[in-house]
Amino acid sequence: MQSPFPESSSRAGDGRIVAALLPAGGSGLEAMTYQYPLKLISPSPVPGQQSVMVFILSYGGGLVGGDKVNLSIEVRAGARLCLVTQGHTKIFKSPSAAIVTSQTMEIRIGENGALCLLPDPVQPFANSVYTQSQVFRLAQGASLCLLDWVTQGRLARGEDWSFIGWSGRNEVWQSLDSEAQKERLLVRDVVKLSQENADSSGQSLHKTMHSMAVLGTLILRGPAMVSLGDFFLSEFAKLPRLGARDFRSLDAQKDEEMNQSELERWRSRRIGMEAEHGVLWSAARTRGCVIVKFGARTVEAGREWIGSVLIQEGTVGGCFGEQALMCVK
Repeated sequence: MQSPFPESSSRAGDGRIVAALLPAGGSGLEAMTYQYPLKLISPSPVPGQQSVMVFILSYGGGLVGGDKVNLSIEVRAGARLCLVTQGHTKIFKSPSAAIVTSQTMEIRIGENGALCLLPDPVQPFANSVYTQSQVFRLAQGASLCLLDWVTQGRLARGEDWSFIGWSGRNEVWQSLDSEAQKERLLVRDVVKLSQENADSSGQSLHKTMHSMAVLGTLILRGPAMVSLGDFFLSEFAKLPRLGARDFRSLDAQKDEEMNQSELERWRSRRIGMEAEHGVLWSAARTRGCVIVKFGARTVEAGREWIGSVLIQEGTVGGCFGEQALMCVK
């Protein structure tokens, strides 16, 4: 017997989120749908919250070889949305290199809207193949805080960049008023890690990573992120340079340390932590965006470093609420 209901247009792994301003003020969800293996959860709103929160999850704690996730997100004008996870996005092994696990996000942020995407890092298992694409389209006055990072795998299982391939692409587009040119590409950041490319250079992939356990990219854009972007650039400019030496006496150094401000003391602790745990990072401005690249010898060191900077500066917590920082604490 033929079903009287129309055939569903939803596909496995499809999801949609629409965040908008509520009539009483604040941000809320206008729509949220998802299909297996994708799962979306939004906690009940509380009075005074700065943004609406959505957890991006997957059944079974990860993506199996061949899974495809396609998530469409819209942040309406003036609304604020933060996206987080409840743990590492695990990428399970693929039966062969031809079977690729993929995740695609298409995000639109309306005028004066803001999105904060601060997930836990992706954790590709040995023999996994994964590709990820995240495209952000920003209207005038829209703001974006995006963290994209990947780990070496399961250290307890002896994995050290043991996957077959990992590819990540982030694009940020700016909508323009001109009818002749409706969008302008601001950033296209692509990272490709593969055993095949590493082998062609005569080294294994884990050798080319130079003992780094995590590799990350932070992209900041828009008026709400100006202060945070300037903070990263200022701190990067104050990093000790190679070959620099302090010729002051010990007494002079101690006197200066006692007169340091709270920010200067935090900076000294952070620089010491970077040296101890092998945290390397850089920050640069390009086409109105601030891009931060970082790596660390342990995943927790990378988490502690990026979290400490975001918490110290305060923009993310003030704009989206302290819950937006849960994955970097």
